[in-house]
Amino acid sequence: MNAPLRPEVLLRPAAAPQQDLALATAGVLRYVWQHRFGQMLIEVDGERVSVNGQPVQPAPPSPAQPVPASSSARSAAS
Repeated sequence: MNAPLRPEVLLRPAAAPQQDLALATAGVLRYVWQHRFGQMLIEVDGERVSVNGQPVQPAPPSPAQPVPASSSARSAAS
């Protein structure tokens, strides 16, 4: 990954009367993601991940895909 590391910045469309939430505290990483359906708070605490306070379960590993035999191996066998 070649992307530069940039500091975390909390952006809002306008000034808000609410106090800012610290995005990184005591080993917990917090990200506020704003999209067209609203905002999400993503929290990462070691192996535990939650979105809007609800735990996120990791996806099960996908089964291994068989590797197709190369055409040169088939022609050598014939």
